[in-house]
Amino acid sequence: AKTIVKKGASIGANATIDRATIGSTLIKSGAKLDNLLQIAHNVEVGNNSVIAAQAGISGSTKIGNYVMIGGQVGIVGHIKIADGTKINAQSGVSKSIKTPNSAVTGSPAFDYTAALRSQAASRNLPGLEKRVLELEKILKEMMQKNSI
Repeated sequence: AKTIVKKGASIGANATIDRATIGSTLIKSGAKLDNLLQIAHNVEVGNNSVIAAQAGISGSTKIGNYVMIGGQVGIVGHIKIADGTKINAQSGVSKSIKTPNSAVTGSPAFDYTAALRSQAASRNLPGLEKRVLELEKILKEMMQKNSI
């Protein structure tokens, strides 16, 4: 059981990288690991992937090539992150990301574009609630008027 750091990888201050329990913990070529990270046992970080500060990756997770992981991201163990994935800061990844070049955000993490649409819709909720209440009032008055 060992930890392997390939040529061209860089590891910031106070990053913790656990040695493998079986096999290897592997940091591949060109990977850039920021300060204050937790990389658990048997994790693989792909070529040219970057991980920002205060992220934590649980055991046996396989991170693809050219993955970007924002600060304070948490990733559960025993999953795979596809090549080119972008994970927004403070996201919680609880299942494998199988589609290359995906972008996710939130906790649990889900599609970034869908998250933006949800945020836009939630800003309209107070106005929509007011309209629904007004429509219910009008409908009730119509029903009473027509004895329905």
